[in-house]
Amino acid sequence: MQFVKLGDVTFHVEDRGSGPPLVFANSIGTDFRLWDKIVGAFPARRIIRYDMRGHGLSDCPPGPYTMDTLVADIAGILDALGVTASVFVGLSVGGIVAQGLAAQRPDLVRAAILSNTAARLGTHQMWQARIDALATNGLAAVADGILERWFSPGFRATGEFAVWRTMLLRTPDIGYAGVAAALKDADLTSSAPDLRLPVLGIAGSEDAAAPPDLVKATVDLIPGARYALIEGAGHLPCVDAPEEYIKIVQGFLAQL
Repeated sequence: MQFVKLGDVTFHVEDRGSGPPLVFANSIGTDFRLWDKIVGAFPARRIIRYDMRGHGLSDCPPGPYTMDTLVADIAGILDALGVTASVFVGLSVGGIVAQGLAAQRPDLVRAAILSNTAARLGTHQMWQARIDALATNGLAAVADGILERWFSPGFRATGEFAVWRTMLLRTPDIGYAGVAAALKDADLTSSAPDLRLPVLGIAGSEDAAAPPDLVKATVDLIPGARYALIEGAGHLPCVDAPEEYIKIVQGFLAQL
């Protein structure tokens, strides 16, 4: 178990293996176990993943958080680990963090995979309504709606689905609301066209949280970016379509 302390916040991280660094940033409401099914497919890479503030085993300071804070968190973690020129895989809010990090600290990101994300996710009103619901009734009150947006009906009928529901429900209300506040105000639409690095966007055909058209619209803003669609996958394709996800990521890495 590894930890990195930045100021008064301690982050739970994993740093293993050797070779070119491959960094993973996960979605709101999950911890870095989100990537368990795929990280073993990259034995020639140094694998780095972490729990965002307010999630997993990382500290949960009072919110609200900002996107600049979330970007500074991972920049500080990578600096502490001596990592530069990584390939950064960000899913959902992790994909917005990836965009912000590539813009602010290009020394840390040589290529980015923007998975099930966009320059802006959701609306100000949607995130505020979710924050208000959390304050009144807790995460359990909105969990079913979140999970319906994450996973297809077929996956929700499997035994594995219960594990992800449990992970979501164990996220501290303060941590979820803090990251939700960052998403409420985050809009990188104007800065996306300025990115100058290899980028791959990945979408799932059954993703209701970041629909394929939304992902594609952001990919189209970034010069030279490529796009891949996984049929039948939801918002977390590294969970419900890991074999296809691995193939797409491996193909992108091979072309760098």
